[in-house]
Order: sequence, then structure tokens, then C-alpha cells
Amino acid sequence: MISIEALEKQLKDNKLNSMYLLYGEETFLLETCLKKIKHIFGELVKGINYIEIDDTNFGELIQDLETPAFGFNKKLIVVKNVGLFKREVKKKGATFAETRELLEKYIKENKDIIKESVILVFIEESVDKVKLLNTVEEAGAVVCNFEYQKPAQIIARLKGICKAYNVNVEESTLKYLIEGSLTGMQDLINEIRKQIEYAGSGGTITKESIDLLAVKQIDSVIFDLTDNLGKKNIKEALIILNNLIYSKEPLQKILITLYNHFKKIYIVKLAMEQNRNVTEALNLKPNQTFLVTKYRGQSNFFSKDELKSILDKLIKLDSNYKVGLIDLKVGLESILCRYCS
Repeated sequence: MISIEALEKQLKDNKLNSMYLLYGEETFLLETCLKKIKHIFGELVKGINYIEIDDTNFGELIQDLETPAFGFNKKLIVVKNVGLFKREVKKKGATFAETRELLEKYIKENKDIIKESVILVFIEESVDKVKLLNTVEEAGAVVCNFEYQKPAQIIARLKGICKAYNVNVEESTLKYLIEGSLTGMQDLINEIRKQIEYAGSGGTITKESIDLLAVKQIDSVIFDLTDNLGKKNIKEALIILNNLIYSKEPLQKILITLYNHFKKIYIVKLAMEQNRNVTEALNLKPNQTFLVTKYRGQSNFFSKDELKSILDKLIKLDSNYKVGLIDLKVGLESILCRYCS
């Protein structure tokens, strides 16, 4: 198994392997690598030297492996999200299991032929330790787990993009962008490209330009609202709430996001009392570990009883709103004001 960075370097050097197994949650980087594989491969003629395999035509895979790429030296076959590397196959039926066994046997017996005539790419959401995994590894497949990137890795990637366009940026500024976005790699890259255009060659991305141009996700805005609520700054908390409403965020979504946010703060409070690992308690992904400090900080604003009371009031508001007893906006404002009073 190799790292994402090692695979990217291979592809940057225009080196193609005969077989790949790419899987994981960081789908943007995975799809980017797949595009690079296609680019290096060259001209693609669907049905001739380029075959896409999914659940609907999985039974044709071995036939496609055996059929020459007429007029071309090699054939690129992409097998996407079929579930080949999962233990549980009963739901897919006996035919699927039989075909997978035939595929295992075919790869074992014909790995040299595959190297000469095919680039075979398996793409899956997740992988178990099944026989086929051992088979493709023994056949020399490049196996890469596209895990969510950690904050330091994300910062390094964004900094690399800025450097390529001769734009300056401090790591602390990139961290500020990541914390404000709370989104995936694709959205962050879109945001940094926007910042690069604004700064121009030789310019510098600043926190001010991020505040001016970056689109803050609702989760990040709720952090700001909670900060002000914890500091008893009701005026600013209400301004943030009304700005969310003005930006066309549905009131029900605001209520759910606010409830989930306070629930996480409550979990952090309990975890800290019991000396438990906060990251594990919140079930955070690697690209979200920076949130631990933020949640810890906000948990200091509230007692356990206050958090429980806020959660109960939000649940009651949802119930009363659904039966028409209260306007949702009025109810949210009331809960915020009551806490600060």
C-alpha cells in the first residue's frame, strides 16, 4: 500500500502501473488521481480501449479483460463501486460471488497478460481483507487508501497551490480558512483559487480577504453564534442568527444545526469530566481534529446543566413549531435571549 502523496508523485512522473485499487472517503483526491491516470493513458475510445464497469455490467469484466483493444496497444478498464472487496456479498446474489471467484482465478493465472495489455483500475468506497485483495496485491497492484487529510496535510496542499501561482500566504491564514469552511477538499481548493485570483501574482492572502470572499458554512457560523452566546453578547448572537436567515438558510436547518452543535459541546463536557478522549467521543474525522480545541473552548462557557437546558428547549421548540404553537424564528430568538438574561 502506498500513500496518496506517493501515488500523486508517480502520476506526476507519468508512470502508470498495470493495476490499481483506489478506495476511501477523500473522493476529490481519488477522482483527481483517476483523471490523471486517464490523461497519462491517452486517447480513450469508449467500448474499444476504455471500458467502465459497474453493478449493471460486472458480469462482462472477464470478457472485457480477454478482448483485445483493437487498434490500440492497451485497454483501460475502470471498475467502480461494485463492492468486490467487501466480505458481505450475499445481497448481490450467487452470480456475483461466482464471478468474483472467477476474477480472482483469472488475475492469478493471467497477471503477465494483464500487465502487457490492460490498465485495470478498481475504485471502491471501502475495502475488507478478502481473497481478491491478496490476489491483486500479489499481482503488483498499487493500493492506495484515500483517507481524509489531516489539517497539516490540507494546509500543505493549499500552500502548494498558492506557491504555484506566486501568491503568499501564512499557515495561520490557511488554518483560519479551513476552520471557517469546515468542508471537503474540493470546496477548500475552490475557495483558495478564489483567494489567489483576488490577491494576484506576488500578492498575499489575508484573514481580511478570507472574511471578504470566503463562503462560511452554516456549521462555522454556528460556532461564531455560540461564541457570542457564551460571552453573553446577545446583540451579536442575534445579528448572526438573522444573517443566517437573510442568507436563505432554512429555519429548520438552523435549528437542527444549533441542536447538534450544543449536543457536541455537551458530549465534550462529559468526556472532559470522565477523562475520555474528546476526538473519539465526537467521532471526528482526521480533517476535523482542529475542532477539538474549539469545542473544548466553548464548553467552558456553559455548565452541564445549562447545556442540558438549552438542548431540552430546542427539542421543545421543534415539537411546538411542528404543531403550530410557535413561530420558529421567534422561538430561536427567545431561547438565545433567555440564556443571556
